Amino acid sequence: MKSPLTGSVLTTLICLAISPAMAKPKNVLLICIDDLKPSLGCYDDPVAHTPAIDALARRGLLFEAAYCNQAVCSPSRNALMTGLRPQTIGIYDLPTNFRKGAPGAVTVAEHFKANGYRTEALGKIMHRGHGNVEDSASWTVPHFVAKAPLYLNPESTANGRKDSRGGTRGAATEIGDTNDDEAYFDGLIAKEAIARLENAAANPDEPFFIAVGFIRPHLPFVAPKKYWDLYDADKIPMPEFLKAPEGAPDYAVHSGGELRQYSDMPLKGKIDEAKTRHLIHGYYAATSYADAQIGRVLEALDANQLSENTIVVLWGDHGWHLGDHSIWCKHTNFEQAARIPLIIADPDGAGNARTSALIETVDLYPTLAELAGIPEKAGLDGISQAAVVKDPGVTLRDHVIHVYPRGGKLGRAIRTERFRMVEWKRPGASSDAAEFELYDYQIDPLETRSLASDDPDTLAKLQAILATHPEAKPQYREYSAEEIAAREAAIAKRVDAFKKRDENSDGKLSLEEFLSRQPDPDEAPKRFPVFDSNSDGFLTENEYVNAGK
Repeated sequence: MKSPLTGSVLTTLICLAISPAMAKPKNVLLICIDDLKPSLGCYDDPVAHTPAIDALARRGLLFEAAYCNQAVCSPSRNALMTGLRPQTIGIYDLPTNFRKGAPGAVTVAEHFKANGYRTEALGKIMHRGHGNVEDSASWTVPHFVAKAPLYLNPESTANGRKDSRGGTRGAATEIGDTNDDEAYFDGLIAKEAIARLENAAANPDEPFFIAVGFIRPHLPFVAPKKYWDLYDADKIPMPEFLKAPEGAPDYAVHSGGELRQYSDMPLKGKIDEAKTRHLIHGYYAATSYADAQIGRVLEALDANQLSENTIVVLWGDHGWHLGDHSIWCKHTNFEQAARIPLIIADPDGAGNARTSALIETVDLYPTLAELAGIPEKAGLDGISQAAVVKDPGVTLRDHVIHVYPRGGKLGRAIRTERFRMVEWKRPGASSDAAEFELYDYQIDPLETRSLASDDPDTLAKLQAILATHPEAKPQYREYSAEEIAAREAAIAKRVDAFKKRDENSDGKLSLEEFLSRQPDPDEAPKRFPVFDSNSDGFLTENEYVNAGK
């Protein structure tokens, strides 16, 4: 007769039976929101009505210092999905698909799919439009797009305006004459997400990675009237500082062209106070509408008893200017465009907690992999912040980096807990030719003045941090056969000119050799230091041929 199991042996066997190696894989619900800045109740906005997102924050960990990698839709979403920064991929625009710049990239969804997950996408995950497409390789089933009208009220499109792409834009806002949330796109996305969660519950042996993308509060600010009615227009917060920062380059700001394409917006000039108030009211209403749809999805997660084994992430792709610096939309390196809302609710992580730990969008890929217990993916720019999710007191980064292009230059920004520095130059050019911005958020949270000229010590420290990062790639582009032939001919001509000027055949040009036989002797001396990218007083063949670029 076998002896009965002792208490200690039985306990050991039970523990082995539920060990992490044998535990059921965690699901992932990734909620992506277009143009959402941290204007949320859980981020201490006293005006915002966002009960669903606030409830998620109580369930998980709220990141107070989360930043996108570029404040525009496609590059930001590329960073989310690939774990690679825009300057690594070399794509800063909307039309270029990320696989052209990073053909070997494995998206976070692909990585989960390779590890046994059913991956699904609904709504806006990757950027679709402007010639760009969704990434079919990432998803187990075809990506779902809802079919819904952009506007409901006839007057919203009565005075359409042609936009820069040849389409027609209606009004920038709409107080929707409906009580039906599913009359608009996001309501239908929520409906489909609920159905997908019900299906997942019916197939418990297959872990899921479901990405749900909501488009509000992206322009136009459309939402049913009941969401507008949540706010008293007279109590809408107005922008405090309306000027460009003193000492910043003119190109650091922009005129808000995205907004000005809408039919009821002025094409140029000041947006008056009444219209400013109405636009901000619309942004809050659209945010509350999106929040309600998120609430429906989270209720379905609970109702289908999936919450206890599902990691929920809420992520905004970038922030948004609501008239601060007299800027509208995103498209800058300023705080209001770069800072994002981020909440991670892990069943085994911190709950009802906040952290000041710095985090970038690219960190989400490795963080989710570690939290879900699947293998890490090598070659990413991001780092896993799973340790922060479990202990909000942990800090893994002393800075984040983000970028924005303007007029051929790229602004590379280093953001620490206190400061932000932006270096503006062409990718590959010497930092000696760069322009800089520097802001101290401890004494100047509204970015009223750049301190780049006043605080050389801090500027130098942040430059040293930037120098630890690889040089940014230029924007990827494809060339026609004719363009390639013309470029090769131009290079051959420049090589020949270099060799003729290199009188002593030492493989480099002195200033005297460079100036020899120049057709513009007054202007030529100005080009030499531009070409001399390493500032050694000589030009190599490469520096001469590529004009220092």
